[in-house]
Amino acid sequence: MMDKRVNTLAEAVAPIQDGASIMIGGFGSSGIPFGLIDALLEHGAGELTVISNNAGAGETGIAKLLKGGRVAKVICSYPRSPGSIWFEKRYEADEIELEVVPQGTLAERIRAAGAGIGGFLTPTGYGTLLAEGKETRVIDGRGYVMEAPLHADFALLRAERGDPWGNLSYHGTARNFNPVMATGARHSIAEVRHVSSDPLAPESVVTPGIFVQSVVEYGVRP
Repeated sequence: MMDKRVNTLAEAVAPIQDGASIMIGGFGSSGIPFGLIDALLEHGAGELTVISNNAGAGETGIAKLLKGGRVAKVICSYPRSPGSIWFEKRYEADEIELEVVPQGTLAERIRAAGAGIGGFLTPTGYGTLLAEGKETRVIDGRGYVMEAPLHADFALLRAERGDPWGNLSYHGTARNFNPVMATGARHSIAEVRHVSSDPLAPESVVTPGIFVQSVVEYGVRP
């Protein structure tokens, strides 16, 4: 079987080009692939569309990409989380585009992409600005909005354990968006604390290797 291990973070992000759409796992500060984000910044790709739960905070993670002027658009649920100074600066300067998606809808749009579903109906956002320009329906007296699947060119993931075939397992709440993003991207890159030379036990696998294109061991958060 194919060995998906790569030696460095730089090698892992090398396929990412200007204008790519990138899903980045994490919720708050948990499960964020800090190493891959730093490598992407050094790699130099720009005009990126970042799909994530939030738009970063402080001077780490996604905020570094915003500070470096590498992001053209953010698709997220919480753009103004505490400490998101770089998103606010770029947005107020009209340097980035924003698409706000309710958190449950964001997760389901990504899941729909991974499952090959053409769209779904949700009551969330019906009758609000978030429904403008979208198909709506009323079913049994309740309004629904048609939401499209959300694909990405790449996904940057953080996992606890992995194996040479790309199978992944996660630690606690660090699981969050990472598994579903692995399915919604065309090329998923996993930063893993421990990569074993042996297969993970089947019952511990959360993300099957079929959804992962490369794995790099990176045990220390910056």
